[in-house]
Amino acid sequence: MRCSKVYRRGRHEVPALRDVSFRLAAGSALAIMGPSGSGKTTLLNILAGLDTPTRGEVYVDAQRLDQLRNDAATTFRRRHIGFVFQFFNLLPTLTAAENVGLPLLAKHLPRREILARAHAALALVGLTDRAEHRPDELSGGEQQRVAIARALVMRPRLVLADEPTGNLDSGTGAQIIALLRTLVAEQGVALLAVTHSEAVAGACDRVREIRDGRLLPS
Repeated sequence: MRCSKVYRRGRHEVPALRDVSFRLAAGSALAIMGPSGSGKTTLLNILAGLDTPTRGEVYVDAQRLDQLRNDAATTFRRRHIGFVFQFFNLLPTLTAAENVGLPLLAKHLPRREILARAHAALALVGLTDRAEHRPDELSGGEQQRVAIARALVMRPRLVLADEPTGNLDSGTGAQIIALLRTLVAEQGVALLAVTHSEAVAGACDRVREIRDGRLLPS
């Protein structure tokens, strides 16, 4: 990607991203670090197709994402991009397997196939024996593993992680970091992690710092 983003506030222009440029290959992980207000959220939103740059272009898996609109952007995001958040965003009334299978409902697959793929994704994160448990029956680390399985169930090309260990203790966070690192290598996905954690950044192949909307030289 190479792009800039400017927001208008009345007569004023507020730069959020300033000529941000980088490439991220399949099977590799990039950490973006920076203080609040530095442009991290805007960067994630543009990579997710939730926002469009003012100038420049954004490619994900050879698709120019910034040219997609409405339903096309939603469909592409659903099929090719996975999300892992600081807060797990699991539905409390559903089991782990049902939470993981939620993204597959849009494909109108038979329930049996959805559950089979959900169980396979849970196996990747080591939660085969917790598939029928609801979120309040799981630890924080287990809930984040479910969230990671949900991000992977559509077999995305890109996973966007927003403070993936921010709601976990250091020991559990280290386990999640190791799991993400293993999955990137084994599943061949590209991982972009926005984080304040030195531990998360240290587990990535590259680290870039963002300040005032600019990516600093690596």
